[in-house]
Amino acid sequence: MAENPLIHDRTDDGPVQMARLVEIMAALRDPATGCPWDIAQDFASIAPYTIEEAYEVADAIERADMGELEGELGDLLLQTVYHTQMGEEAGHFTFASVARNISDKMVARHPHVFGDESRDKSADQQTADWEKIKAAERAGKDQGRTLDAVAVGLPALLRAMKLQKRAARVGFDWPDVVHVIDKIAEEAREVVEARDTLSQAEITEEIGDLLFVMANLARHLNVDPEAALRAANAKFIRRFEMVEDALAAMGKTPAQSDLAEMDGLWDAAKRQEKAD
Repeated sequence: MAENPLIHDRTDDGPVQMARLVEIMAALRDPATGCPWDIAQDFASIAPYTIEEAYEVADAIERADMGELEGELGDLLLQTVYHTQMGEEAGHFTFASVARNISDKMVARHPHVFGDESRDKSADQQTADWEKIKAAERAGKDQGRTLDAVAVGLPALLRAMKLQKRAARVGFDWPDVVHVIDKIAEEAREVVEARDTLSQAEITEEIGDLLFVMANLARHLNVDPEAALRAANAKFIRRFEMVEDALAAMGKTPAQSDLAEMDGLWDAAKRQEKAD
């Protein structure tokens, strides 16, 4: 039996490997000879994996692990190929049409590179021009309302910031950071009051309001709230592991310690990090 050419093709030719990946995905989805798991999937069942792979790409970048990033980018690319294969099977689109669509979009959104517009303008002006082009595209898609097309599936903090940015473009925004901080204090007070007087659903709503305003503060300070929270998560893990290591040196586990002791070790970990 001849060896399947899809299995061992080590060429570094990009188009060849891209075509190979598309063929592999088609083979996996083949109703007669493909993988039963892959055949059973649809857009909705694959979407969570797509989101997960995007986060894993971001994680590899955060850790500056280029070897890991190479693999994660491949995993993310597979998600695009997976969705386009299902789209082709249903007659909605093909990999070629998806690639053509994004290529056309990039050309249209960069007239200063691919057209006759001057490149002699600031990054802020280029951003403003980009937003004008996107607004025209939304109008052409019957997405004329201000908050149309802000994807529902985005992480909540990121979506909050995008909604606020979109509203700010039409003048619905606080004029400065002081107003945002005042609003945070107001929302925090409402959470405290809600704790003892409101239902769980109402408490959840108040917490949501507070988080929404925190995202607004991040926007006003030019901070990516998702990146900031990822960094805070990483810092928490790092410091808690230092607490665990200190306890282990004493022959103890966190379960054998108490809050006062662990809090003291946490403060020591903070001091050590600052000293380093």
